[in-house]
Amino acid sequence: MRSVSLYVMALFYFVAGIIHFVKPGYYMQIMPSWIPLGAHLTLVYLSGLAESALGAALVVPSLRRRAAWGIIALLVAVFPANVHMWLHDVHPDGVALPSWFHAVRLPLQAVLIAWAYWHTRPAPSAAR
Repeated sequence: MRSVSLYVMALFYFVAGIIHFVKPGYYMQIMPSWIPLGAHLTLVYLSGLAESALGAALVVPSLRRRAAWGIIALLVAVFPANVHMWLHDVHPDGVALPSWFHAVRLPLQAVLIAWAYWHTRPAPSAAR
């Protein structure tokens, strides 16, 4: 179960990172206004690169724990964009998202953090 979870998470973050390069405009729309406008595209690309690199690093045993901690840090770093999207009723690509979507999405960040945290811990068989 742990191995399956690890590879699913690795694929999830690797693909999510690639999407930042394919659809950067989507992510730029949800950037908080307090971040300088000129930095939006750079930050979208950097976060996409980080997501893909961390996803790939998850499958390398010697990098796994650090990659999982990196994912936690990244999730914390992008949380303000999710809050901004909800509080300012941002419609990325013109799509209005219902309030319930945000009510689920924000706590889902905690679930994603817990999932990554699980992979910062040694596997039970390694602890023996």
